[in-house]
Amino acid sequence: MKKLQLIILLSVYCLYGHAQTNSAVSIGTTDSIFSTILNEQRPLLVYVPNSNEGSIFSKKVYPVVYLLDGDANFLSVVATLEHLSANQMCPQMIVVGIPNTNRNRDLTPSKGELEPPFRDSTFVANTGGGEKFLSFIEQELIPKIDSKYPTEPYRMFIGHSFGGLEVMHAFTHKPHLFSSYLAIDPSMSWSNQLLLNKIKSMPFTDNYSNKALYLGIANTIPEELDITTVLKDTSMETEHIRSILELNTYLNTQTQLKYKGNFYPEESHGSLPFIAHYDAFRFIFDFYQLKFEMQDFMNPETDIVNKVINHYKKLSTVFGLQMKPDEQFVNGLGYQFLQMGQFKVSEQFFKLNVTNFPESFNAYDSIGDYYVAKGDKANAIESFKKALALNKNATYSKDKLEALLGD
Repeated sequence: MKKLQLIILLSVYCLYGHAQTNSAVSIGTTDSIFSTILNEQRPLLVYVPNSNEGSIFSKKVYPVVYLLDGDANFLSVVATLEHLSANQMCPQMIVVGIPNTNRNRDLTPSKGELEPPFRDSTFVANTGGGEKFLSFIEQELIPKIDSKYPTEPYRMFIGHSFGGLEVMHAFTHKPHLFSSYLAIDPSMSWSNQLLLNKIKSMPFTDNYSNKALYLGIANTIPEELDITTVLKDTSMETEHIRSILELNTYLNTQTQLKYKGNFYPEESHGSLPFIAHYDAFRFIFDFYQLKFEMQDFMNPETDIVNKVINHYKKLSTVFGLQMKPDEQFVNGLGYQFLQMGQFKVSEQFFKLNVTNFPESFNAYDSIGDYYVAKGDKANAIESFKKALALNKNATYSKDKLEALLGD
């Protein structure tokens, strides 16, 4: 019985699998945009899930991750998303990596303070462009990505260090711009804690009711202190960690917001991003995975169809748009139950796809297979004819139709 359960569950999760369809191993493409706001050419790294490539199913659209320090973090974020989405723990997502041209300028929302010998006047003069950079993202970059790639409205913003500071700036000043935020060890001590104090003074209203924020905190505490005693320290050495812990304490009081702060005692400022990406995706999309029980498959009177429908209704609420049950996933479930001889459930899944994707030739081809299995020749013929009407190049539908007409 355990072996049968494993086989069934593995077959279900394989319905979400997505693999390269050609011999090249590709993880993304390079793109660019000229910004009139910044007056410069900006390189981009773009990853688009390949589930649309050569697919017989309806074309998909995807949420988008906007990733700061794209040149440093692009590969790890894409790999993490590929792994989690293949296991149905988060959606497939487009990743837009934004490499730096002038990091100190773009990722600091205010001018810094002189802190010799670490920050001299030349360094400080090249800071404070974060608001302008955010305008570039809102007014130029997002419209370009939406016009060129198969996007949906849900957007996530990820940044580390100065990038985390810019993420918190966007979270505070433009909450409409992104649905979820990941700030990794953000530089909240910047400019005498200017942004931190702003956050602590603001109420989190209904603008944040459907937002999610994950705060990753590295262990930058000196060896002679711990996470409790460091809060009483007043040295410049601990200002960074104290500011982040102060932010975490305040955000934990904001019940309107989906929030989690996580301290990583074994991770440094530099090592934290990789593991924080994974943990943040798991937290932000903790609602995403559709969990099946053995009885969903083995009980002939199972209500698994409504379980799938209701799950996607929940996703629609969170993502803020109508999300239909994934055509490929539903199609696979239809064949799964057909092979198990549960014709009633199989029919419900195939009809669900016909209803949700009336322009999909494959939806009609699949329900045609169901009618063939049931011995319903008339409906099988009608279904294969509809498939061919939608796609005259569907040779396998044509072959099946000719076989039925020749009987």
